[in-house]
Amino acid sequence: MSESKMIPVTNVQLHELRDGGPTKAIGSVTIGNAFVVHGVRVVEGEKGLFVAMPQRKDGDRYRDVAHPMTSEMRTLVGSAVREEYERVRDRQVPERRQSRR
Repeated sequence: MSESKMIPVTNVQLHELRDGGPTKAIGSVTIGNAFVVHGVRVVEGEKGLFVAMPQRKDGDRYRDVAHPMTSEMRTLVGSAVREEYERVRDRQVPERRQSRR
């Protein structure tokens, strides 16, 4: 496949995590309506938010299970995931009413 032909990111689904940890959201990315990658995470690092691909532990290291092969595709996937995270994060959550005793 020529690098000039980018396969589009056709869907991103994220679930926001509100546990106070560094992982802010987890979900999946669909590429070209033909390939789904589950376990994509939005993580708060020392330099801000970044997109982490699914990983498995290999001895004392973690290795990506799936990842973009080119910097252009990594940028495309990362941008799509961050845009979806902003949408998910900015959704208004209805405030809970305090119960009357």
